[in-house]
Amino acid sequence: MTLWNDAEKYKQTYFMRFPGVYYAGDYAMKDDDGYFWLLGRADEVLKVAGHRLGTVELEDSLISHPAVAESAVIGKSDPVKMEVPVAFVVLKPGIEPTDELRKELSNQVRRTIGPIAVPEAIYFVNRLPKTRSAKIMRRVVKAVVEGKPIGDITTLEDDTSVEEMKNAYGELQAQLNRSK
Repeated sequence: MTLWNDAEKYKQTYFMRFPGVYYAGDYAMKDDDGYFWLLGRADEVLKVAGHRLGTVELEDSLISHPAVAESAVIGKSDPVKMEVPVAFVVLKPGIEPTDELRKELSNQVRRTIGPIAVPEAIYFVNRLPKTRSAKIMRRVVKAVVEGKPIGDITTLEDDTSVEEMKNAYGELQAQLNRSK
């Protein structure tokens, strides 16, 4: 195994960080019963006003709400806090998106993690951009929010999810601008 055209980088990244141990880049913990819990990527951490918040913890907080099926959280650049959380949420069938539900989800994060973790915005979408192996493509979500080029999406399962995210983002931004 190697990285495309860079066998040395493969060795450095996965075998040299912790000698004698393969580094996969995922956080995990072992519980009292001996089970391992995969917690997410080690590099998917937001830096919000000096606090390090894992995207997986924020997403877990959102999906613990009975109306939420899936969520994706990214960090949006912020001149004061460095980053602020932004969430895209897929609701369970039969649940309608409302401003009241958006407030409930913000309060859910506030209760389970704390005020520093409350997303700056929560967008409701029907699907998230995922690879064919069902991994959420957070870099695509971040590109949409920051208005940057999406980049290579050849591994994307359904490219209509990107347009849907752009539309949801644009609609909420327009609502916020009208209310100012």
